[in-house]
Amino acid sequence: MNEFYLQKFAKHLRNLRKEKGLVQDDFDCKKISRSMYSHIELATSDVTLSKIKAIADILGVHPKDLFDFD
Repeated sequence: MNEFYLQKFAKHLRNLRKEKGLVQDDFDCKKISRSMYSHIELATSDVTLSKIKAIADILGVHPKDLFDFD
């Protein structure tokens, strides 16, 4: 993935998480680990579709909303 978009995606995730009043520990479940979520939010790891779905479910948003960043 392009580093520019990975960084923008990560920043958008961090902002969404904070808007929802969640902490990274809230992402520690059988679909995604807190560690994996942390790597995604820090833009040090690429993300799979299954992880995108898990993140969207936890945030209570549609998966396409995770890509609504400028």
